[in-house]
Amino acid sequence: MKEFQIRDNEAGQRFDKYLSKLLRNAPKSFFYKMLRKKNITLNGKKATGNEKLEAGDQVKLFLSDETFDKFSQQDKAARAVTTLDVLYEDADVLLINKPAGMLSQPDDTKEPSMVEYVIGYLLEKGELTEEDLRTFRPSVCNRLDKNTSGIIAAGKSLVGLQELSELFHDRTVHKEYLCIVKGVLREKKHIKGYLYKDTKQNKVAIYKQKQKEAQPIETVYEPLEDNGEVTLLKVGLITGRTHQIRAHLASEGHPLAGDTKYGQDAFNRRYREKYQLKHQLLHAFRLSFPDGMEGRLSDLSGKCFRAPLPAQFERIIKEEKLGEKLL
Repeated sequence: MKEFQIRDNEAGQRFDKYLSKLLRNAPKSFFYKMLRKKNITLNGKKATGNEKLEAGDQVKLFLSDETFDKFSQQDKAARAVTTLDVLYEDADVLLINKPAGMLSQPDDTKEPSMVEYVIGYLLEKGELTEEDLRTFRPSVCNRLDKNTSGIIAAGKSLVGLQELSELFHDRTVHKEYLCIVKGVLREKKHIKGYLYKDTKQNKVAIYKQKQKEAQPIETVYEPLEDNGEVTLLKVGLITGRTHQIRAHLASEGHPLAGDTKYGQDAFNRRYREKYQLKHQLLHAFRLSFPDGMEGRLSDLSGKCFRAPLPAQFERIIKEEKLGEKLL
């Protein structure tokens, strides 16, 4: 017999969801059968699996050691260690300034991502244990392209992860980006279009008119400074699609400096030769939370966080005379 006590990071979810993590390799039919036969109980009673767990609940599994070991064998949670630029941290949330060149989430390359770095960071601090990783894994709630820098929000606890994810899903968190684009722009603008993603090429196409399978997109921008050749823009997303800022601005004739996927070779060559720039200049510099927030994240209500610019971005702004007042 195995006995477990529900902890804070396991509370609030359905019992069957918890069991699917604890008995990761078991088919759902198995633990529903065990529930019916009372081989798995909750607080000493028969359960159906749809109960909402609370901290302190007792779970008992009347299974042989062999069966438990077979079905509970965990894939070891990947973790990595690096120095994180933490902008804000509490018991539930981490806000981190991601450098360009780091993945936000795992992909097929097996290269460490922000998710693995967050797990490694919390393990090192002693705020997460190997036992915790059986049924809960911290993760990030927003995604930035690998070569886009700026604010990443991560949930340290189950509640933090759930509430943060809901804020991003409902688009009540306001995200602002800085970028340098080709050409002179001097008026605020709200642009619309349709974006089609080619998953095989990991590239998107932008259309003015609705196309089959293309999704509507909306982007707003405000010019901050220009030098007669390029413009420093503040950009906001009404929608948040893959590569939206890069592709949408390029479709308007204003590609981002350094963008090898949607940019212009001659334009990029100048920045590569002068500044050794090898990626797009795009930085998620500000994250604002809505007023009136309740629950565990209420301390973030109405707060705004800003991520300092990478040194290379700062240098280009200064040397291109694009508004040192920002720095």
